[in-house]
Amino acid sequence: MQISLVFFPAWSAGHLTSMLEFSKLLLTTNADVNISITFLLIKLPYRTFSSASLASMESLSSSGLQVHFHQLPEVDLPENSDGPEDTASTYFQLYTPHVRAFLSSHPNPVSAFLIDFFATSLIYVATEFSVPTFVYFTSTALMLGLNLHLPFLEKKIGVEFGQVEGEVEIPGVVSVPPGSMPTPLMDKKSRNYTWFVYHGRQFREAKGIVVNSVAELEPGVLSAMAEGRFVEGGIMPTVYLVGPILSLADKGGGSSSRNDECLVWLDEQPKGSVLFLCFGSMGWFGVHQVREMATGLEQSGHRFLWSLRSMPAGDNHQPTDANLDEVLPEGFLERTKDRGMVWPSWVPQVEVLSHASVGGFVTHCGWNSVLESLWFGVPMIAWPQYAEQHLNEVELVRDMGVAVGMEVDRKCGNFVTAAELERGVRCLMGESEESRRVRAKVADMKVAIRNALKEGGSSYTNLKKLAKDSCC
Repeated sequence: MQISLVFFPAWSAGHLTSMLEFSKLLLTTNADVNISITFLLIKLPYRTFSSASLASMESLSSSGLQVHFHQLPEVDLPENSDGPEDTASTYFQLYTPHVRAFLSSHPNPVSAFLIDFFATSLIYVATEFSVPTFVYFTSTALMLGLNLHLPFLEKKIGVEFGQVEGEVEIPGVVSVPPGSMPTPLMDKKSRNYTWFVYHGRQFREAKGIVVNSVAELEPGVLSAMAEGRFVEGGIMPTVYLVGPILSLADKGGGSSSRNDECLVWLDEQPKGSVLFLCFGSMGWFGVHQVREMATGLEQSGHRFLWSLRSMPAGDNHQPTDANLDEVLPEGFLERTKDRGMVWPSWVPQVEVLSHASVGGFVTHCGWNSVLESLWFGVPMIAWPQYAEQHLNEVELVRDMGVAVGMEVDRKCGNFVTAAELERGVRCLMGESEESRRVRAKVADMKVAIRNALKEGGSSYTNLKKLAKDSCC
């Protein structure tokens, strides 16, 4: 029996690359099942696909797996957007006629439709063709639980979440501090917030939700989901935790990558001695914050590799390479040259995290970066920036115990003082009791998430179940 799946991802690397890697994992885990996957591709008019996504598409095209790509026509960007969540949700909605045309002309009966979680407005289109829809969720199970519970919170809490006294109660999990709620939910007057309430309702219309997380990472949340505690009435779709979904293609030390100066520098450092600072594909800081960071790193006395980016230029929307002479304190590079490197550009994060000399990671708490860090057993210092990262920080520090927290002033652009960064670095990279506890927890999680993908593991079992459920 042929299972014909249609996948509809978002265009950004964190979403598209993740779904591409998921397709590979689904097909290889179910090699005994005849599954074909067609990707519907879209991109913003001003943005091409990332190098990571292009590499994943190339890899899939040459893998011999039954994966095909179909480029949908471009549509005009929505005007007067309130933010990226509003743009993504509206942009997907504008593709309704193109998705309908594709499904109506597909030569084989479509078994299931898997969509990015910003595309839930398209669920009814698949329903027109009697095609069940699954949602692909790139964040944590906790974030999914909050999304599912949001329509209820919308009715219950009449003020902004930042004005709530005490904590925001979410059934089945420890309560969330109001200041740690996701950025799109912090302004109820914005369309970003309105869309998240909408998606929270729409998730319940899907047949299942596929989550890039691992049962062993979030057992309490998973238990609450199984009991239906996030939704009114207790009835919700099946949730499949299938992670970690990772793109490890740049790991392996090919000749070109080994010529990167930062990797050569890492080769010369003692095992586990280097703190890696990197803040994702959208991460950059202003001069004042950069100088505080430099002071904190210098005063900590520890080795570091710092990927430093500057403000996006023009319509590029991507951080630019930093001019170190302009942003760093005078003499900083000279004073720290024996124990630190500032890399003013993109770094091969997977190769860095997998390097034996790296013993800690200052991260923006983006979920893909977190999973990579855990995969390689690198403990973290949490410095959330945007999206759901403040909620992730709560899980990483308080619930999972795999990261050291810092005082992050969210009202001042997530500002961290030099003294606070120094404290965090000394705590993680030193011999404190907290450091030993975090390192032990990370070592356990490294084993657990790797075992999850092995035959009989939790994610492996869910991947087998998902293939079965998608054809029934």
